[in-house]
Amino acid sequence: MDFSKLYHPSALNSFQYIAVVGAIMSGGAQLIIHLLDYPRPEGYLYLYWCWLGLYIFGSLLNLFGKPPEGHHHHH
Repeated sequence: MDFSKLYHPSALNSFQYIAVVGAIMSGGAQLIIHLLDYPRPEGYLYLYWCWLGLYIFGSLLNLFGKPPEGHHHHH
């Protein structure tokens, strides 16, 4: 089993990539909200659970999904 599919950027699938970028963007937004001294929206922390769920789903697909068929050229 290739565990680099869990952390190596070039091995991530779309679900994992979206989850990582979403978590980073949510963290950045939370930092800005904190720096501007605004109240954090109710339920904001649930975003991280959603990103984690999406990442786990993508990881399972990446680790246990069928490997790609390979590229076929038809002439």
